[in-house]
Formats: sequence, structure tokens, C-alpha cells
Amino acid sequence: MSRQPVIRGPQSALTSYLASQNISASRITADFQARRRAEEAARNAGDTPGEDQEGDEGQEEEDASTRAAQTRKRKQQAAAIDKIKKSKAFKRRKMIKDDDEDDDDVVNSILQDSTMGPAPGQMANCELCQKRFTVTAYSIAGPDGGLLCPKCGSKQSAEEKAAKKGKKKATMGPISRGRRKVQSRLLDGQIGVKTLVTLCIETLANNIQLADDLGDLPGPVVDQISRQLAKRRLLDSNTIKLFLQPEADYIHLYDAARLSSHDYIQILQICSSLKSLKLRNAIQFKDEVMEYLMGRHIVLDKLYLHGANLLSEACWTKYLKAKGKDLKSLRVYFTDLHFNNKIVRLLKDSCPSLTQLKICHNQEVTDDGVECIAKLQRLERLGLRLVKKTSTKPYVNIIKRIGPQLRTFSIRNVPDVDDRLLDAIHEHCRSLSKLRITHSEVMTDAGFVRLFKEWENRSLTSIDLELCRHVDSKKPRENEHMVGLCSDGFLAMMGHSMGRLVKLNIHGCRNITREAFEDAFSVGKLYPMLQDVEISFCEEVTDFIVGLIFKACPRLKRLNVFGCMKVKEVRVPRGKILVGVPNAVGMIIEGTED
Repeated sequence: MSRQPVIRGPQSALTSYLASQNISASRITADFQARRRAEEAARNAGDTPGEDQEGDEGQEEEDASTRAAQTRKRKQQAAAIDKIKKSKAFKRRKMIKDDDEDDDDVVNSILQDSTMGPAPGQMANCELCQKRFTVTAYSIAGPDGGLLCPKCGSKQSAEEKAAKKGKKKATMGPISRGRRKVQSRLLDGQIGVKTLVTLCIETLANNIQLADDLGDLPGPVVDQISRQLAKRRLLDSNTIKLFLQPEADYIHLYDAARLSSHDYIQILQICSSLKSLKLRNAIQFKDEVMEYLMGRHIVLDKLYLHGANLLSEACWTKYLKAKGKDLKSLRVYFTDLHFNNKIVRLLKDSCPSLTQLKICHNQEVTDDGVECIAKLQRLERLGLRLVKKTSTKPYVNIIKRIGPQLRTFSIRNVPDVDDRLLDAIHEHCRSLSKLRITHSEVMTDAGFVRLFKEWENRSLTSIDLELCRHVDSKKPRENEHMVGLCSDGFLAMMGHSMGRLVKLNIHGCRNITREAFEDAFSVGKLYPMLQDVEISFCEEVTDFIVGLIFKACPRLKRLNVFGCMKVKEVRVPRGKILVGVPNAVGMIIEGTED
């Protein structure tokens, strides 16, 4: 039978690789013959008389190194031949080979063809576009074994990288997500799989530039969309139009820092039925906006302004006199200079229907302004966080005059307020549901015991006594006078509000003992409504106490234990979050135990 001609096309990437490694049929033959000659020489040397001992040892070392090198080369050659036999070129050659031609002949033929490819510096045709180009050492092989021009080669490399990247993303599971995103999700209270509504809202927030209108979505969903946009800093002059509807009775914007005064005026122009206005970071909410609000037939029930520092005292006075009679809720944050004692004094006559007042991070309101709050006869919710120090007497007057109707009493950063306020609360408050007194340095444990023991007020739903503790830089561990919330006050508080307590914050109350914690959360005691507990920097908290808290609070969602150095290894039940344990698992641990 006549031998069929072999059609030789462009050389493959494998052929180029073998040529670059100096592996060819002639090279293999030469190495084989060299090994045979070396073996014959070794046998002949074995028949002759030996030399001295030192010469034999040197010869043995040289022979050992030679044999090791030869072994490595044989393995490399065998691997190269196996790779050739698995290639497409070998399979094509095998299909058209003669009956007398075995696999070794086909391998030798492929190796011989590898030396016939274009060398660097020569001209060749691109396998894809058939253009002539100069071959270099960096020329990339095409899919059929030919070479590619620089343009086609770079395009193919980009496609391969994109394919590898897409494959890597497709195989990523929940464990390989960014740790920061997982921890942020846990802090937001998202445990387990996200709901369909949450996924839709996040998708809309990520593609908000494609949205034309929010339609007739429910109020809670619109509020979540606004929160997501604020989180991503996407609320601007374009996206604000999605929330503006003529029939809208409330606007809640959680990050209005990128809005201008014209945008605020546009809100008031379109939303003519507005009743509640909430703006955070409202830096450009200036006098011109407030004057436009006064000129419109808009009657606000609730006004929430955060960061509106550019509003002048005269504009505040003018607005409260013109529109204050229908105002029921007024909350102002970071209005440092212009919301002062005069404005607070004006509330009595200008806002007779006011039921909620909150003034936070204010530098101008003092004891005189706090005294004026006691004259607001319908006030039910009060929250103060003033920069200047205040005394006990103004707060006691507030409690004596409007204490029976108060439902929320919150004062922060009051280091000089003493037990007289606690006694006044015990005597006059009967409808209180939320109590917050923070950073007190003079209140005593006995005062807290008198407050909660036999108190006729119903059980509280929220208690915040953060950093009510003894402060002495010279003797930080000694507390002879039991200053701050200690063991007895803590037990009296938990006993009073056991049934309805939802949120508890005793951050930094470091004088509560281990025995008090174990007694408050002992077996048999149940806090059916408690969901959020903050016990950071309470030094006596241990793994055992944390376990008792999980058992005594069946609806608990989050427990903060920052600074509790005795908490090391604790089993977190499924559906609960433990925050603040410095270990390898993470500062935020989502429970997995059944």
C-alpha cells in the first residue's frame, strides 16, 4: 500500500512549547544514543581493575548525579510524549497514518514538524484574520494550532480572562462573600435568607437611574427605598423626583446632603398635601425655603430637621408664630447656634398642640430653656441632648408639672443630675414607657432602688442607663458610696419591668456583680418581650451569664458584649446575633445552634 502524503498545517501551541524547551525527535534520539554509550562505557569500566578508593568515591558521586539528571530528563520526555498523544494533532495524524506506522512514528513526525514552524522574525499568516505579521517569541497560538497576529492574540487573551473570571464568580457560595457585607447585613438585623421584597428593593436601588416612577407602592416599601438610596448616597436632584407625588402626605429623606434649596422648594411645590416632613443632613434648608413654606397652604403636623444650621433665629421665630399652632411634633438635630432659649420659650404660646419635642446636639439651650419646657401642657414625649451642662432642678420641675402625662423621658449627657430626679419620677410619673438617663456621675444605686421599688408606673418597654457609673481616675475600682447603677438597682429594675421590657441598655455599668446577673436571668425567670440587650463593658459578664440570657429571653434578636473579656466561647442559638466577641469567628456571630 502506498504511503499517503501528510498535510502539514500551522504548528500548534504544543509544538511551539516543545520547540521552546528544545525537545525534538533528533534530540531524543541523540540522548538515547548517549545513554547507550554511557551504559556500555560503565560496563567496560566494571571489567577493568578499580582505581584507588578516593577515585572510586568521586566516580560514584558523579555517576549518581548523572543518573539523577538522566532520570529527570526521561520523565520530562515521557510527559512531553504523553501530552503529544493527547493532542488533536496526534489524533488527526493517527487517522491518516499507514498500517505500518506505529504511534512512535507519529510522535516523531509531529516533533519534526515543530522545527518547521515560522521562527521569531519570520512572516506568517494569522490563523483568524489571515493577515501577514511578523512572528515574535510572544506570538499566541490559535485554536487550530496556527499563530495569531497581535490584535487577534490580545482579543483572545481578554476573552479567556473574562471566561475564567465568570467561572470563578459562578462558583462562589455564601461563605465566599465579602466579610464586610455579611457583617453589615447582620448589624441591620437581617438573619437568614432575604425576603423577596428586600431583594426587589435592593435591585431597584442599584438601578435607580432606570426608574421613572414608584407608582402606588405602600408607604413602608417607599420608606425602605429611601433608606437604601441614603445608604448608597444616591439621593440627588434626579432621584428625589421619584418620591414627589401631589397626594403624598409625608416625605422622609434620610440623606439630603446632595439636595439644594431649589430641590426643597420643589418638594413643597408638588406635595401640597404634606403633613409630615423629615429631612436628615438638610444642610441647604435655608431661610428662603422656610419662607416659601410659610407662604404655602401647607400645615405640617410633624417637622424633623437634621443639620439645618443655616436657619436663622428670626426665621425660626417667624415660622413658629405663623405655622406653630398645628404643630404636634418638633425634632431638631445639630441646629447649633440659632435654636436657642428664646425659641424654646416661644413654644408655649406658638405651639399649644405640641406633644413631642426633641432637641439634640444643641449648643445654645441651657437651664433657662429647659425650665420653659415645663410649660408645655400637652407634651408627652421629651428628648434632650444638650452640649452645655445642666443641673437637676429644671428636670425636676418638668417632672412635677407634666410628669403624669409623659410617655417618653430621655435626657443624655447629664453628669451633674442627681437622685432628686429619680425620686421625682417615682412620685409623679404613671404613664412612662421609655426612660433614658445617660452619663450620670452622681446618681446612686440607692436612688435607682427607690425609683423602681413599688413604683406605680406600668412596666417600661425601653430602659437606657448607659454609663451611669462611678468615675474616679485615682481609684477606678473602688466605689464606696455605690455611685451609679449597681447590683441592687439592677435587680429592682429587672423585677419591675420584666413583663413588657423590649430594649435594655446598661452599657458601662461596671459595678453590677456576677451574682446579680445570674439572679436576674436565673432559671425560671422569663422576659417574653425582650429583643435587644446592651451589656457592653460590664466586666462580670461570663459565658454562663450569656447562656442564661439566651434562655430567659426567647425573642431576643441581638446581644452586645463589647468589652466583656470573660466572654470567650459561647454557643449562640439559631436566629440570634451576638456582637462584640473578639475571636476568630468574628466580632458579629450569627447563631447556628438548635
